[in-house]
Amino acid sequence: MKKIKTLGVVATFILIIFGCSKLKDPAGTRNVGVVPAISNVAPGIFDSKDLVNSYVQFVVDLPAGTQADGAVIEASYNANSERIQVAAITTFPSTVKLVCGDVLQKLGLIRDSISNGDVFTLELVTTVNGVAYRSNTVLFISVACAFDKNLTVGSYHSVSASWNTSGNVTFTDDPNNPYTIFVAGLETLDNLIEDKGPLVMHIDPVTYAVKADKTVLATDAFGYHNIAYSGSGTYNSCDGSFAMTFDISVDEGDFGNFGFTMTKNP
Repeated sequence: MKKIKTLGVVATFILIIFGCSKLKDPAGTRNVGVVPAISNVAPGIFDSKDLVNSYVQFVVDLPAGTQADGAVIEASYNANSERIQVAAITTFPSTVKLVCGDVLQKLGLIRDSISNGDVFTLELVTTVNGVAYRSNTVLFISVACAFDKNLTVGSYHSVSASWNTSGNVTFTDDPNNPYTIFVAGLETLDNLIEDKGPLVMHIDPVTYAVKADKTVLATDAFGYHNIAYSGSGTYNSCDGSFAMTFDISVDEGDFGNFGFTMTKNP
């Protein structure tokens, strides 16, 4: 039988005193002057299946009532911090489109050296009255496979060593939003009657982060009532797998957090 963690609140107060001194940012003056904003990022990855031709696009704008002479976008690969200029902005708001092949060329990289999971960092440097300021507004662009809704539906194999379940579940998507996924069968793996649900999960179309809404899956569970799952994780757009951490609870309390891996069956 699954056991609920002991209910209660333990309050721990730890006083930590940090000493600090003002340090000069090696990248230059940062986050003063005019701080631009990045929005409407779509697409937000470089597609590894067509890397050279894939692109990211976004809007750069300034806060209301502020002005800047212009801005440049600098790119770095992984943790290398090259900070090579890849685009210039002269008007605001401005829609920026960066083609991966162009970014690779400017960074001196070749296609075969790039792998899934690599990250390009885009930073903004604005110029105000002739002075350049580096913003804390940073965009991280991952190399991944483009979203394929066929890799988010069908039969999946779910494994959780910590929750001690293993077996097949069924994924379906919202016909009006392929980034919303419904998962049925998790409580069947617990030999319970799954009379509620399905579990609702949302894939972030830019980052592929996953959020699972708190959803009751079964009325009766191990002598408790209304077992529910909620949590977060990541979606692998290349093979369709999900790595999730679920908080599992009932009306009477909480079991805790448990890791689940869900892989698409052939």
